[in-house]
Amino acid sequence: MEFAVLFGSFIILILLMVPVGYAIGLATLITLYCFSDISFVMISQNAVAGVDSFSLLAIPFFILAGSLMSAGGLAKRLLDFANVCVGAVTGGLAMVTTVTCMFFAALSGSAVATTSAVGSFMIPAMKDEGYDEGFAAALAAAAGTIGIIIPPSIPLVIYGVVVGASIGDLFIAGIIPGIIMGIAIIIVCYIISKKKGYHGRTERLTIARFCRSFVDAIWAFMAPGIILGGIYWGICTPTEAAVVAVLYSLFTGVVIYRELTYKKIYEAFLETITVNGATTFMVGLSMAFASYLIMEGLPQQIAEFLVNITDSKILLFLIVNVFLLIVGSLIDPIPAIIILAPILLPVMEDFGMNAVTFGVVMIANLAIGYITPPYGVNLFVAMAVAKISMEKMFKYIVYLFLAMVVALMIVVYCEPTTMMMVNML
Repeated sequence: MEFAVLFGSFIILILLMVPVGYAIGLATLITLYCFSDISFVMISQNAVAGVDSFSLLAIPFFILAGSLMSAGGLAKRLLDFANVCVGAVTGGLAMVTTVTCMFFAALSGSAVATTSAVGSFMIPAMKDEGYDEGFAAALAAAAGTIGIIIPPSIPLVIYGVVVGASIGDLFIAGIIPGIIMGIAIIIVCYIISKKKGYHGRTERLTIARFCRSFVDAIWAFMAPGIILGGIYWGICTPTEAAVVAVLYSLFTGVVIYRELTYKKIYEAFLETITVNGATTFMVGLSMAFASYLIMEGLPQQIAEFLVNITDSKILLFLIVNVFLLIVGSLIDPIPAIIILAPILLPVMEDFGMNAVTFGVVMIANLAIGYITPPYGVNLFVAMAVAKISMEKMFKYIVYLFLAMVVALMIVVYCEPTTMMMVNML
C-alpha cells in the first residue's frame, strides 16, 4: 500500500505539472507521514548526502563546457565539416543535422543542449532548402538525444555515481551505441528524403574542400580525444576532465576562433548556474526518494517479481526495456536513474548483463524518452526553435522513434556493441 501511495502521489503531482524535483520530495514526505515512523529529517539528510560527491562536480563543468563550445564557434565548424562530407547526398542536409549532433554530443553531454545548439542552425537551413518544417524539427529533436549516449554524458556520470560503476568505462561503452543510433536516424533521413525529393546540395565533395573544412574544425575534433583520453589513460578523473574541457573551450573560443566575447561567457555561466541548480535539486531529492525505497526493501521485492515472471533472458530484457521506455516518456532521466538503477541492475546482472552495458542501455532508453510525449523535452525545444506546432512533428517522430528502438535492441542483445572498445582499451 505504501508503495502505491509513494508512486501514485508522485505520478499525480507530475500530471498536475508540479516540477519533478518538488514532486519527488512531496511524494516521499506524504508516504513518510502516512506509513512510517522515520523522521522527516531523513529527506534533507539524504538530499544533502546525495549531492556530496566529487564525481557530481563533473556535471556543471560539462554543462559549462558545452555552452562555451557552442557560443565559441565549435558547433558551427562541426556543422560545416559535416556539410562538406555528406551535404551532396540525397537528404544531405538532414544527414548533416544528424552527423553534427553526433559530433556536438561528444562536446556537450546534454541532449537538450545538442538539440538547441544544432537546431538553431539547421532547422532554419533545412526550411530554406525546401524541407518540411515538421521533419526538420523532429529530426533535430531525435538526433539531439544522442547527446546523452555518446560521451561525455551527464546521465552516465549520474549512473556511475549511483551504482559505483567506472565512469571511464561507461564513457567508452557509449561510443558505438551512439554511432549505431545516429546511423539508424540517417537511414530514416535517406528514406524520407528519397520519398519527398529532398536532394543534396550541388556542390560536390573535393579533397581541397574536405581538407580546408577539416583543418578549420580540428580544434573541435581534439576536444573529445582530450577529455576521454585523459580519463581512460588515468591522467585525470571525469571531474578533472570536465574542468579541462571548460579551459579548452575558453581557449579555443577566445584565442583560436575569437568568437567568445565577455557577453557570451557571462551568458554561458548564467545558463550553467540555472541548469545545474535545477539538476542538483532533482538529484538530492531523488536520492532521498531512493533511500526510502531501499529502507523499505522495494528493490528486493521488484527483483523477485521480475525473476518470477520468466527465466528467459531475452524476454526479461525486453520487459525491462519496455518499462524504461515508458518511464522515459514520463520523467526526467536523472531521477529515473537514481531511483531505478539500484533496483534493476541486480536483476540484469543475474541474467548476465554487466553494470556498464546496463548503464548504456538504460540511458539509451531514457534518451528516447526525450522525443516521447508527454515528457518529450527535446520536442518542446525543437518546437520553440522552429516556431511550429507539435502536431506537425508527430508523423515524422514515429519513424524516428521506431528506428531508435531498433538500434536500442541491437545494443541490448549484442553486448560487444558496448564492451568491445572497453575490453580493447
